[in-house]
Amino acid sequence: MKYLHTMIRVSDPEATVRFFELLGLREIKRFDSEQGRYTLIFLAAPGDEAAQVELTHNWDEKGYDGGRNFGHLAYRVDNIYETCQRLMDAGVTINRPPRDGHMAFVRTPDNISIELLQDGRLDPAEPWASMPNTGVW
Repeated sequence: MKYLHTMIRVSDPEATVRFFELLGLREIKRFDSEQGRYTLIFLAAPGDEAAQVELTHNWDEKGYDGGRNFGHLAYRVDNIYETCQRLMDAGVTINRPPRDGHMAFVRTPDNISIELLQDGRLDPAEPWASMPNTGVW
């Protein structure tokens, strides 16, 4: 067996694509179905195109809530502090800061949790070491 993708339903595909681009993913293909009234957008990290996220946008949908029932997507990052800073600079809330130099949680515009993991651990650094959680992760 081979992992293909994880699908999440999104209400604002362009905002969600921008969010995942901030994480470092890139759109690799898109499919619009006029008959089915939906759009499928596939994203992946450069060099890891086999592990994809499928964003499904149902055109007539009026908004999703309760994204926590999904769980989370997890990505290993090169530098968790730099990644979290880039996300914060773009207005993304860091729900669980990387106080331990290893793990953080953020959420997509549709409230899906994203776990960020450092390969190994970086030494604790400010402002992350003393930053409190800002929400459910």
